[in-house]
Amino acid sequence: MTTKQRFAYCLNWFEQNMPIAESELVFQNAFQLLVAVMLSAQCTDKRVNQVTPALFEAYPTAKEMSQASVEEIFSYIKSVSYPNSKALHLKQMSKRLVEVFNGEVPDNIEDLQTLAGVGRKTANVVCAVQFGLPTMAVDTHIFRVSERIGLTTNSKNPLQTEKQLVKYIPENLIPKAHHWLLLHGRYVCTARSPKCEKCGIKQACRHYQKLLSDK
Repeated sequence: MTTKQRFAYCLNWFEQNMPIAESELVFQNAFQLLVAVMLSAQCTDKRVNQVTPALFEAYPTAKEMSQASVEEIFSYIKSVSYPNSKALHLKQMSKRLVEVFNGEVPDNIEDLQTLAGVGRKTANVVCAVQFGLPTMAVDTHIFRVSERIGLTTNSKNPLQTEKQLVKYIPENLIPKAHHWLLLHGRYVCTARSPKCEKCGIKQACRHYQKLLSDK
């Protein structure tokens, strides 16, 4: 199976079997999404969703959060991973939003990456989920799954994975494809024990075909 055929097979299966694929983070607007994605770095969405209701009630906009102390923000997010650095980044990010962007979350990767604590992955998520742009965010799940399935080859870092994926995925499907691959990696193609017997795309999977040939 060629790479192009593998992409076509997988995308078709996901379209038929996962027509609705959305972020599992709970948010109401662009600011809340940005905050939630920042908190989700090396942390589960479940944990993030447990802390954000109180956080968003206390700081509904960038203005309120920018006026809070790092210690105050920390008190709301102390149960997530790396709360000290994330509290500082949230404070700095909110301050810049107010001072430079009039409190509004930018709708492009370049401006988003000027915010404290916002890297390319976070910027891509916000652009895809909130603004519907054809940006492919690559987290640990997508990085692993893409290489295992065979959608990418010899990818050394998330940016290489991103470039290989967007080369073959139609622009209109890129935002949804991010969630397809992420959720597939989170619940089916897990890191240590992939559930190949339950996988709907195993016929196109490079890893599964290798298992068959080894047998």
